[in-house]
Amino acid sequence: MFEIAMVTLLLFVALLAGSVWIGLALFATGYGLLAIFKPNIPMDIFTSGLIWGSLIPKPLLSLPLFILMSEILVTAGIGRSLFSGLSPWLGRLPGGLMHVNVVGSTLFAAVSGSSAATTAIVGKVSLPELQARGYDRQLAMGSLAGAGTLGFLIPPSIIMIIYGVVAEQSIIELFVAGIIPGLTLALLYMFYIAIQQQWSGTQPFIPKPGWQERLQALWDIGPVAILIIGIMGSLYLGFASVSELAAIGVLGAVLIAVVTGQFSLRAMIRAGRRAVRTSAMIGLIIIGAALLNSAFGFLGIPKAIAGLIGAWQLAPFNLIIVLLLFYAALGMFLDGTSIIVMTLPITLPLVTAAGYDPVWFGIFIVVAVEISQITPPIGFNLFVIQSQTGEGIGTIARAALPFFIILLAFALLLAAFPPIALWLPGTLQ
Repeated sequence: MFEIAMVTLLLFVALLAGSVWIGLALFATGYGLLAIFKPNIPMDIFTSGLIWGSLIPKPLLSLPLFILMSEILVTAGIGRSLFSGLSPWLGRLPGGLMHVNVVGSTLFAAVSGSSAATTAIVGKVSLPELQARGYDRQLAMGSLAGAGTLGFLIPPSIIMIIYGVVAEQSIIELFVAGIIPGLTLALLYMFYIAIQQQWSGTQPFIPKPGWQERLQALWDIGPVAILIIGIMGSLYLGFASVSELAAIGVLGAVLIAVVTGQFSLRAMIRAGRRAVRTSAMIGLIIIGAALLNSAFGFLGIPKAIAGLIGAWQLAPFNLIIVLLLFYAALGMFLDGTSIIVMTLPITLPLVTAAGYDPVWFGIFIVVAVEISQITPPIGFNLFVIQSQTGEGIGTIARAALPFFIILLAFALLLAAFPPIALWLPGTLQ
């Protein structure tokens, strides 16, 4: 097994170092392993069937639609509406307008499903506004990096769809299971921001807004709030399947663009093109990981790793700690989609054998993948913030460090108290 592991690592690292796309690198690594260690397999028949099989699961139909919904909302300039709508309600709290990063990200996450998109759309407006009003720049960047990860945890989540397809779990249950953990994590972020601002004494003074101003602000966040209520209500009450939910979301996003005066044929075409590029990228990663995982299966790697870890005789909670460190390390070099589709055939059997629920593990692994969004050198949220601020990755990573620690602690909290994720889905049964 050591020989296979070394060949896998060398092939994959060499391809990534050569700037090969991750999806193609995964595919080439899997193909290379089979060609070296199982040359008798008819690769043309094997790969053609595998490619088709990895792309036809019905739940994947919702993926491009949720991505399109997110892109239309970005086109509609929803970030500025969120900031202006939330400011009168949050400005007087301990932490002040810094909470807009968290609450705005929470709201946008509920209609986007993407961590990078959440970070980009909220940060584009909030970072310049917070700097202009005298808020601490480090805390502004760090809170945005941490809050942006909520795009993975709060439904509808692109990562949850991928996990549900690969793990053969109900995506509706996963979506519902992510609600309480997502809101809990947002509250933890807000609590830290409030403590930090009170301790540092740097919160700028903001005049108390009148109720007329607050009620007027509701108009700015009203369309998004209605869309969130529609999606969450349909989700929890079971009025729509995942694909139908995605179609409703796209329609709602188009209506918001119309109401806000941002609708145009050119803008919709741009949103559609961006959605096609993102969907194609994810599809390529799924195909590549499917071949690599099949190669692992033929070579007996999952069984060997399971036997090795089983020989350690770890307690269930200790196993989760090991897996958390494992995913945190992988997140330094791979994106969330690649991590899930590459590792799940190995880790899911270990976790279920230890007595954990597969739906709970879906939420846990999403939190672990969230950590990868703010860890250098491949933390996508860090790159998004760098493009908006011009700061170095090291500076942004240091700003995000407290939120990285909060994520690690929250993952352990989930492991210690699984009902945080499982209670709400249990009410559906």
